[in-house]
Amino acid sequence: MNPIAIYALTSALHDPQSVAALTETFLSSLHISYDWKGDDFTDYGSHDLNLIYVRTGGTEGIFQQLLPQLVAKSAKPFYILASDKSNSLAASMEILSFLQQQGLQGEILHGNADYVSERISLLSKVEAAWKSLQHCRLGIIGNPSDWLISSNVDAEIVCQKLGVELVSIPMKELFGTLEQIPNQPVEEKSDVPSIQEALPKATRIYAALKSIVQKHDLQGFTLRCFDLLDTIHNTGCWALAKLNAEGYVAGCEGDVPTMLTMMTARALLGTSGFQCNPASINPETGEILFAHCTIPFDMVQHYELDTHYESGIGVGIRGHVQEGPVTILKLSGDMSRYFVAEGELIQNQANPNLCRTQLLVRLKDPKQTEYFLTHPIGNHHVITIGHHADVLKALWRRCSISC
Repeated sequence: MNPIAIYALTSALHDPQSVAALTETFLSSLHISYDWKGDDFTDYGSHDLNLIYVRTGGTEGIFQQLLPQLVAKSAKPFYILASDKSNSLAASMEILSFLQQQGLQGEILHGNADYVSERISLLSKVEAAWKSLQHCRLGIIGNPSDWLISSNVDAEIVCQKLGVELVSIPMKELFGTLEQIPNQPVEEKSDVPSIQEALPKATRIYAALKSIVQKHDLQGFTLRCFDLLDTIHNTGCWALAKLNAEGYVAGCEGDVPTMLTMMTARALLGTSGFQCNPASINPETGEILFAHCTIPFDMVQHYELDTHYESGIGVGIRGHVQEGPVTILKLSGDMSRYFVAEGELIQNQANPNLCRTQLLVRLKDPKQTEYFLTHPIGNHHVITIGHHADVLKALWRRCSISC
């Protein structure tokens, strides 16, 4: 099934052959692939993106009669496609005004062919991501770390806005699962004896976490990872790096807002995100050094094994990422706001006095450093490769989250 469907509204007063010819010309100019539904709205809402093409004026009453049926089928915003022929735009404006009077959201897609096709492409990605988030299950393994005092979430609001279900899983379940996991083949090698000695248990932690993911049918999780240090004298860094690379969202420190940020990015972009925190900021140049002890393996050109920074034990990851465009993003725990900024990764660093993966990013707009120093959303943020601010903003607006 094509992800885009086009339904049509047409007045009987217009000549069918002329309307058909104009339709062919207009839709061909957009250079998009779609399923043509015509005036059959039976399966409206079944595609990722459902467009209503107002082909002529005089269709406002037809839409008004259809509206109860359409609302029952889909809670999505109404995307109205309008040409510059046959009073299409005028009728579309009347329809959108009527929708807003009913408390319903909508948008008219109108302009030159390049603009409309680009807008359709963006909305198609947004709607597909929104659909994939619905009924997504994310685990919270252990409570959030004690120092995350501003990172609380309301599970009901998260479900309402993102469609995501949060599943609480006690740390004792992870420890119990770990006891049942036999020794695993060790993929990695290290010249450092303490790291080589820690690798077998790091591999078992990965196997235990994956077992829990499968048992609870999770698409991702966040882990209260510092509890591993005292209990089993190891870390989850290697396991999280591997699980992210396998397509799961795997966050650390039990940080739920960051996990949700990573999940929305994966749903939209299909790629991993790097959970990290600023270590230093230069407001004049817009340069920010981000660091953490793990990074998804699919984000790096290569990596080295080290110890976990704070504890000096276990297995940490020093990843090296291709220099180039990146996006920094974060959702608030109450789903009331977001931050997003584009920049350039200009250097990978290896300061021994910081968490092991260290990325120096220069923001496109240095003034955006003010956010981190005056009204940040917690300490952790997410870095994705590439510039994606516009499409991320569109998805979050779709979820009724403002900047």
